[in-house]
Amino acid sequence: MALYSEKVMDHFRNPRNVGTIENADGVGEVGNSVCGDIMKIYLKIEDDTIADVKFETFGCGSAIASSSMASEMIKGKKVSEALTLTNKAVAEALDGLPAHKMHCSVLAEEAIKAALKDYYDKNGISYEESLFAEKE
Repeated sequence: MALYSEKVMDHFRNPRNVGTIENADGVGEVGNSVCGDIMKIYLKIEDDTIADVKFETFGCGSAIASSSMASEMIKGKKVSEALTLTNKAVAEALDGLPAHKMHCSVLAEEAIKAALKDYYDKNGISYEESLFAEKE
């Protein structure tokens, strides 16, 4: 059995939404000090909908694939829907990740939430702190 699914390999070889957004409405950057992966997510939000999303990821193939898949999963969604994205959903959409690479999907979830928190903060939108609490 292959270590990585065809979807992981496709999103690694052909990542979607790579790049930056000038004057992004929300930007989130997270990293994993153990493996060294860094993800930065940029959001353009119009009428409470994620009109565009771009990412820059420095990391392994699983980190790039997770960023790519997560960006596809939130594009066009309401902000409230994007907030419900979980690392498990990202991993499942990729047809699974090896156990030792699940932290990559966690980073994707955290980067999106950090970008949404930045959007809320910039626009003075109130929110429940628990929405952005770090996972244990």
